[in-house]
Amino acid sequence: MKKRSVLFICSKNSCRSQMAEAFLRAISPNDFDAFSAGLESTRVDPLAVKVMNEIGIDMSEQESKKLDRFLSERFSYLITVCDRANRSCPVFPGVSIREHWSFDDPAAVEGSEEERLIVYRRIRDEIKNRIEQFLSDETDH
Repeated sequence: MKKRSVLFICSKNSCRSQMAEAFLRAISPNDFDAFSAGLESTRVDPLAVKVMNEIGIDMSEQESKKLDRFLSERFSYLITVCDRANRSCPVFPGVSIREHWSFDDPAAVEGSEEERLIVYRRIRDEIKNRIEQFLSDETDH
């Protein structure tokens, strides 16, 4: 079976879309090619890298990418992971299925690093659960 490709889109491609890309690569590397991008690009969030390392997934080599890089490519799925990206994402003619998964922005949380890490871990676990559900739905078809 041919690998399917998934593009995860977020506003800045620093946290949620990066985690989704890393999870899909880690959980189902033989079935999917995973990519992520943002409406704008910045840097991969160090706290996102930290909470993913806690569960054995290394995101330290991932880079923040702008959506423009992928506009001419074809994807089996385009999945927005934040509401802003869902509202602002351009039409991709080469996308078979478009979905929206809404996750809170952990980078918007204020407080001590430990307080912020609690939120990052919650979002990480929500994304992992959603990726697992996505894969379960895929095998049901």
